[in-house]
Amino acid sequence: MANGKYKTLGVSILFDIVGIVTSSYVIPIIGDLGDVVWAPLAGWLMTRMYKGNVGKAAGIITFIEEAIPGLDFIPTFTIMWIYTHVFKKKSAKDVIEI
Repeated sequence: MANGKYKTLGVSILFDIVGIVTSSYVIPIIGDLGDVVWAPLAGWLMTRMYKGNVGKAAGIITFIEEAIPGLDFIPTFTIMWIYTHVFKKKSAKDVIEI
C-alpha cells in the first residue's frame, strides 16, 4: 500500500510539472492555450484522484489556480498529496491509487 502512496506522489509531481510547462511563462503565446486546455483537465484529474468533498474542493482550487495567469507555479497536486498523506493520513479507501 505504501508503494501506491508514493506512486500517487509521483503522478502528482508529474501533473504539477505539466501545469508549469503549459504555463504562459514557459511558452508565451502557446502557454495561454495550454492553460485553457490544462485548467479543466487538471481540475477533473484532481477530483478523480481524491474522493469526496475534499477532492471536489481541490478540483475547483486546481482549476482556478491553473486558469489564472501567474499562479501556475503552485504545486496543487503535490500539496493535496501532502495534505492527504501527511496531515490527514487518509486510508487507502479515501484515495484512488493510480
